[in-house]
Amino acid sequence: MGVRMRLTSVETVYEERSWLFTVRNQHGDPEEVILVPCTDGEAETAPPSETAVEEAAVEETTAENRGVEAWVNQCTHEFQRLDVGRGVAMRDGQIICPKHGSMFDSCSGYCDNGEAADTTLPSIEVAVDRGDVYLTDDDVTFMHQGGIDDGDDGPSSTSHLSL
Repeated sequence: MGVRMRLTSVETVYEERSWLFTVRNQHGDPEEVILVPCTDGEAETAPPSETAVEEAAVEETTAENRGVEAWVNQCTHEFQRLDVGRGVAMRDGQIICPKHGSMFDSCSGYCDNGEAADTTLPSIEVAVDRGDVYLTDDDVTFMHQGGIDDGDDGPSSTSHLSL
């Protein structure tokens, strides 16, 4: 694992329902990513082992151990941003595609319904440490908070012409 970059706090992700940021992918292209809350019990997984049940019984739900996952901000069915700049629509631990209503599990990224059924959102590696969320994916580079068009990458007006 390379250098990790602090993105935001877990508390912010839970309060705002999501957190949008832009990375440069391994091909050099900008790509939007969403952080979403993920709590145990929301994920669609196999039944837990006895050890996992014992560990979960001991663990309390606090800011330090609430989960956060990062997904590429695009529906797997067709190009459609899941967060169009106003936060992700979510219900019962599911990310809702605003175009056709497919719902993706916020913990696994898997969709079992609608046009995107049997697909999984591409993930971006993040880690939670002491209530903060860090980008840990070596295949991407953090560019800025917000969507692709929210960056400061464009030229500013430097014209000295007057009419």
